[in-house]
Amino acid sequence: MVSSEPAVLIAGAGPTGLAAALFLARRGVPVRIIDQAAQPSPNSRALAVNSRTLEVLDDTGVSERIVTEGWAVQGASLHEHDRVVLAFDLPAVLGAQHAMTVLPQARTEALLAEALRAEGVGVERGVALIGLSQGDGGVQSTLLHADGLQEQVSSPLLFGADGARSTVRQALGLAFTGSSLPEPWHLWDLDMQTSLDPQRAHILFEPDGFVFVLRLHGKQWRVIGNGVDPLGALRRIGNVGTVTWQSQFHIGHRVAAQAGVGRVALGGDAAHIHSPLGARGMNLGIEDAYVYADCAAEALAGQPERLQDYHVLRHAIHKDVVRRIGIITRLMHGRPPWLRWFRDEVVPVAGHLAFARQLMLRTVGGIDHPLKTRP
Repeated sequence: MVSSEPAVLIAGAGPTGLAAALFLARRGVPVRIIDQAAQPSPNSRALAVNSRTLEVLDDTGVSERIVTEGWAVQGASLHEHDRVVLAFDLPAVLGAQHAMTVLPQARTEALLAEALRAEGVGVERGVALIGLSQGDGGVQSTLLHADGLQEQVSSPLLFGADGARSTVRQALGLAFTGSSLPEPWHLWDLDMQTSLDPQRAHILFEPDGFVFVLRLHGKQWRVIGNGVDPLGALRRIGNVGTVTWQSQFHIGHRVAAQAGVGRVALGGDAAHIHSPLGARGMNLGIEDAYVYADCAAEALAGQPERLQDYHVLRHAIHKDVVRRIGIITRLMHGRPPWLRWFRDEVVPVAGHLAFARQLMLRTVGGIDHPLKTRP
C-alpha cells in the first residue's frame, strides 16, 4: 500500500508528539500522527507540568485545563533526619505567569489529544514506523499496521517522538551516548496519611540514597526512591496504605548525537533522557514540539534552512539540561559516601545562597534558558 501523506508525519503520540501535532495543526500544517500502542498508557511517569510548558500551551487552551484540573505546587522541602533543612517557595520566586502544576501525564496527554481532535486530527493507533529513507524530495516511511498491512508513506517532513528506543533515531544512525546509574529505582503511587505538607514536593535524604515524595491528589502520593527500603522512611512520618501502582526503572542520562538529520527531526525521549528529578522529561519534550512546529512550518513555507535551526537550537538545550539534571541526580543519589557527605552537609548551606536558589528554581520551572525559535 502506497500513500501520499500530509506535510508532517509524526511518529509517537506521547506528550511530545501530541504537542507537535497540535502546534502544527493550529498553524494550518496538515499532519498525521501514529503510535504503535493500541491504547494510551493509563500510568503516568511524569506528574508536574512546569511554568515553561504552561506558557507554550497557553494559546491552545490546554494550559487552562491543566491548571483547572491540577494543583499548584507551593514549593519543595529537603529533609534530613526527619527535619526540614532547606525549603524553596516556587511561585513567588520564579515570577512566571503560571506555577508548576501537578497533573498526571496520562491526563495531560488526554487533554492534548482532545485539543488535537478539535483541530480535526486524530491519533492512528496500532501503527508502527519500521523504516525510513529520505532524499531531496521528502521522507519515505514504512508503516506496519496491527493487521500486518505495510504502508509506504511519502511526506515532506518526519518528526520522531517515538521514545527512548526510537526507531527514527536508530534509522538515522545517531548514537545515543551518556551514562547510567547501576541500581534500580523504585516507584509507588500509594495512599498515605502523613505530616508532610501536601502542597509541597519533598526529598528525604537517607543514608543509602533518597526518597522523593509528591502528592497526586487527595491522600494519594507518588514515591520514588533508590535505597533498599524507601517505604521504611515514609513509615517514620506517616501511615502507608494501599499501593495503586508500583514500578521499577533504571536511570540514564543520554542525548542523541544530533537533534535530527535533513528532513527528519527528533524530540522528547527520542532525543534526550534523564532522571525524573527536576521534572523536565515531558516538559522538555513539549518545548521541543513548540520549537519544531515553528521551524517546520517555515521550512514548508519556503525556508528549508529552518530545519537546521531546529537541530542547532535544540541539541544545545538538550545537552545543557541533561548535564544539569545529571549533576542534580548524582548529588541527590547519595553514593559514594563522600558525595553523600557533600549532599548532607553542603547542599543545605549552599541552598540558602541567592544564586544557587535561583538556579535550582529556574531549572525546575523550565526557565533556565530563553525560549528561542531562531539561533
